[in-house]
Amino acid sequence: MFIDSHCHLDFPEFQSRLPEVLANMESAKVSNALCVSVDLPDFPNVLKLAEEHPHLYASVGVHPDYEDTPEPSYDFLVETALKHPKIVAIGETGLDYYRMGDRSYESMQWQRDRFRTHIRAAIASKKPLIIHTRSASEDTIKILKEEGAEKIGGVMHCFTESLEVAQAAMDLGFYISFSGIVTFKSAKDLQATCKAVPLERMLIETDSPYLAPIPYRGKINEPAWVAKVGEFIADLKGLELEELANQTSSNFYQCFHIDRTYS
Repeated sequence: MFIDSHCHLDFPEFQSRLPEVLANMESAKVSNALCVSVDLPDFPNVLKLAEEHPHLYASVGVHPDYEDTPEPSYDFLVETALKHPKIVAIGETGLDYYRMGDRSYESMQWQRDRFRTHIRAAIASKKPLIIHTRSASEDTIKILKEEGAEKIGGVMHCFTESLEVAQAAMDLGFYISFSGIVTFKSAKDLQATCKAVPLERMLIETDSPYLAPIPYRGKINEPAWVAKVGEFIADLKGLELEELANQTSSNFYQCFHIDRTYS
């Protein structure tokens, strides 16, 4: 069985077809999925999915690319994370300088402050972090180290950085999660990194509704298609598919401190 370690089933793309999407998961042998929060106004919808479906989990946090949105406080994140057993992580959080454009480095300080708030809340609540980093890997690793994120660990989601960045994250106790991007023909460098990352430190994900893997590229992604990510990586690393599925699922339970007896 596969597990989708990162998806957004609360997004509008799924509202009219959620039963179909969940049925597709079952058909594809995807046993669980983590529905990841990106802002506070929509967080109740994320939590509702986890409450209504035993095989879904939730996180709480605000994405670094969401600027004009209510800011999460340390107290809110800690209290919310501790309040509900289906909330298994803090995030997604991190840094994203990709759309910085002509803005100065100093003008992005709000992102770094928000990131630190999430890390501190994760440590206090003993919930792992879901990290988003884009065009900001140096600062991301730097802040993780400064804030002592190795105390709680987590996952570098939708990883597209170098093996050096992956190693720095793994040294802090983080898992590396690969999405449908790794299946793209243009992703040769990422494929080389994926091949080098130990299976014991790897997760797989869809980031749906985005980044559908080959052969579905360009379509609305969904958790069932995490199986295609798994199939590609198993072939890339020369592994039996069952081994890849079993180990990445075990890694998911370990990363997010989930007792698989009750999953």
